Amino acid sequence: MKQLTAIVVTVLFIGFLLMAVVEMPALGSDDPITHNEVMDKYIDDAIKDTGAINIVSAVILDYRAFDTFIEASVIFTAFIFVRVVIKERGSGDEK
Repeated sequence: MKQLTAIVVTVLFIGFLLMAVVEMPALGSDDPITHNEVMDKYIDDAIKDTGAINIVSAVILDYRAFDTFIEASVIFTAFIFVRVVIKERGSGDEK
């Protein structure tokens, strides 16, 4: 039963990904997904919205600060767990 559930979930996930790929613009089209209104807003309003002099700094430190904080928290948590596992393996009784 678990194997059947895993197969069904995998097939559904692959189907979802294929539907997303079909919706993407064709390679070399005039309307690529990377050139949308979000990029224009960041370029036009970054200095006014954040007060930063550099647009890259404005995006990283103001627009994406929460995302960057979460990424750093995940890396820190992974580091702590690795240290705990290494310490537990090294402190066992050796005979």
